[in-house]
Amino acid sequence: MITVQFLRPAEIEMAEAAVYYETQAEGLGNVFLDTVERVMYEVVHNPKAWPVIHRNIRKRVVSRFPYSVLYRVDPGEIVVVAVMHQHRHPDYWLGRI
Repeated sequence: MITVQFLRPAEIEMAEAAVYYETQAEGLGNVFLDTVERVMYEVVHNPKAWPVIHRNIRKRVVSRFPYSVLYRVDPGEIVVVAVMHQHRHPDYWLGRI
């Protein structure tokens, strides 16, 4: 069975985004988290379906929100490197790998 591990900075990014969306509309933060959870379900079940963007890091765009999940596939594990806002500097997460 494949497990999912979020690097701490990725967890923080995801939580901060959820808080932001919750301030925009009640319940939208939970919608964001549910959407990321569905993305991760798809990644776990087909981890190599999304493109490699840098070395062994893959990118899965989050529908409805301007975010992408950046992850690597390790033996038996998916490691989430970033939950990246698509309008940020695109390489800010490189120091995490």
